Amino acid sequence: MEKLVVFQGKNIRRKWYREEWYFSIVDIIFTLTESSRPRKYWSDLKTRLIEEGFELSAKIGQLKLTSTDGKRYLTDCANTESMFRIIQSIPSKKAEPFKRWLAQVGYERIEEIENPELAQKRMKEMYHAKGYPKDWIDKRLRGIAIRQNLTDEWEERGIKEEKDFAILTAEISKATFGMTPTEYKEHKNLPKSKVNLRDHMNDLELIFTMLGERVTTEISQKEKPNTFNKNKKVAKRGGNVAGNARKDTEKELNRPITTKQNYLAKKELLKE
Repeated sequence: MEKLVVFQGKNIRRKWYREEWYFSIVDIIFTLTESSRPRKYWSDLKTRLIEEGFELSAKIGQLKLTSTDGKRYLTDCANTESMFRIIQSIPSKKAEPFKRWLAQVGYERIEEIENPELAQKRMKEMYHAKGYPKDWIDKRLRGIAIRQNLTDEWEERGIKEEKDFAILTAEISKATFGMTPTEYKEHKNLPKSKVNLRDHMNDLELIFTMLGERVTTEISQKEKPNTFNKNKKVAKRGGNVAGNARKDTEKELNRPITTKQNYLAKKELLKE
């Protein structure tokens, strides 16, 4: 799981790894120093830390994180404990408030594992703050749970690579809506990166997305496909069920389910 968090208006990338959050070091350095060359700053700091006996190889992990160009690159990351040590070597007035903030966001995920209702509550609060109505939020959270069940099932079937998850998701979307997620974003005039397509779907779009993914999960649990191609066929079949239901609904309503509607017009929805 990869997620952006914000400290005083600055985006910081983080990833759930080895049962804890790992944070992008260059993002944190930029946040604390506002250096125009945070990578060079980190390179120099790294050298100094090694000279001081800090075991970088054991404390730092290179994880793939999404960059501003939408691509994923190996990035130096550290857990909360190691970040505290690194921050101590950065002269900044923001250091102390940042440490408190870092401890809080680093601990949130632990709390959520122990009490999943906290994660749901925080997500509800986030969507509410962005201006979404309650009934939409309920559907969106249900869709997240269904999606998680599906990805868990895919992992059980041996799917591990992110590109394979993306291909299977595209199969379901194509069969359900006649568009891959990338094409759907173009249809809604959404940026290709940094925007979650489902956050810009209306009620019916969310409902048919859930149907395609839930049926795919059910078929997979029943048939237990053991190759990628078999999983791909199951994904298409699950999407076809939702696609046929969508077409029947469109006949009844005499209008398309897919829309160009998005929520980019609302300023508060742009804040990640």
